[in-house]
Amino acid sequence: MILSTLGVILTATIVGLAAYYALNFSVHEAMLLAAIISSTDAAAVFSILRSKQISLKGNLRHLLELESGSNDPMAIFLTTSLISLILTPATSPTALIPMFAQQMALGGVFGIISGKVMAYLINRIRLDYHGLYPILTISTVMIIYPVASILGGNGFLAVYLAGMSLANYSFIHKRSLTHYHDSLAWLMQIAMFLTLGLLVFPKQLMPVADEGLFICFVLMFMARPISVLLCLLPFRDMTLEERVMISWVGLRGSVPIILATYPLIFGIDKANMIFNVVFFVVLTSVLVQSSTIPFVARRLGMELPAKSPAKALPENMQETDSWGSLVKLEVSLKSAAVGNQIADLNIPDDTWIAVLRRDGHPMHPCGSTILQAGDSLIVQSSGQSLEMLLSLMENKEVPSASAQPDL
Repeated sequence: MILSTLGVILTATIVGLAAYYALNFSVHEAMLLAAIISSTDAAAVFSILRSKQISLKGNLRHLLELESGSNDPMAIFLTTSLISLILTPATSPTALIPMFAQQMALGGVFGIISGKVMAYLINRIRLDYHGLYPILTISTVMIIYPVASILGGNGFLAVYLAGMSLANYSFIHKRSLTHYHDSLAWLMQIAMFLTLGLLVFPKQLMPVADEGLFICFVLMFMARPISVLLCLLPFRDMTLEERVMISWVGLRGSVPIILATYPLIFGIDKANMIFNVVFFVVLTSVLVQSSTIPFVARRLGMELPAKSPAKALPENMQETDSWGSLVKLEVSLKSAAVGNQIADLNIPDDTWIAVLRRDGHPMHPCGSTILQAGDSLIVQSSGQSLEMLLSLMENKEVPSASAQPDL
């Protein structure tokens, strides 16, 4: 949270000062450029860490992915606020403080609640065709964003936290929906880079090449490292190598491209120069930082040894020596599972319900199947997951998602 808020502000401030003194920009124009490139890009960070199969020590990978996904609302808020200050100079900067608090608070709360509501809707709405469930999730997202904005919250933050919240619940077709939205995210990122290519004119790039590369240097070697080091000062358990690694994985991608179109839309002076500088920042970040992440991780000692491909298992299977054996379980009368859908029971991912027998007749269970007292389940599971499932079938308590073992 600190990196996603204070870190973005510090990065924008340092880059803004450099742009003000080096590019002959006004204060607001320099800060606008800095705000546009102040956040890291989630899609870029996700794709690089996963495509290159980079395993980092500790919780660095989770931290980097969460920061890159949650710092966009701050950059968007700074960008839109600075455009407002440029268009209406009479506006006081102090008026933005309560607006920021309201947008972040309402957007965050509404997003978390929306994620829970989405999980409930997916499990309760019976759709005849599996292909309609992606349409359902997209429709809910298109509702969450405007409603959050109408309420005075940040729509981007609400949508992001709704997705984070939804991922913590069990719901029907979860795996296929996850793959679908991953593909959609890639499509959107490709579209943004195509947009960048269409809006950039080569003859306008060379006159601002020096300024663009200078801003890249300030961002990569001054603004990002300084902001990360300052934000992580309270966390004494983090080593210097970890802090340096976090500062280097500050990839820029599609988000600055989107934000760079805002000054063009509103007719801000020097909007073309801002867009061209953003082009250099994004291009340099993709070419330099992304290609050197494995090297930097090895030099800093942050990379874990690569796992043998022969031992690789499908993502839905736990890496254990045994997948467990088939076990028969009975749903007791006092079980809290009675009357609930299987998708609502938060069953661990390493557990597979093969067959359900009801009144002596076999059934093929799915996420929407409602359990009844006396049902017999043929389950493949073992260890802590099997114990949890056995307790669930006998007791009156449905475990929460947070109670699942760390798989």
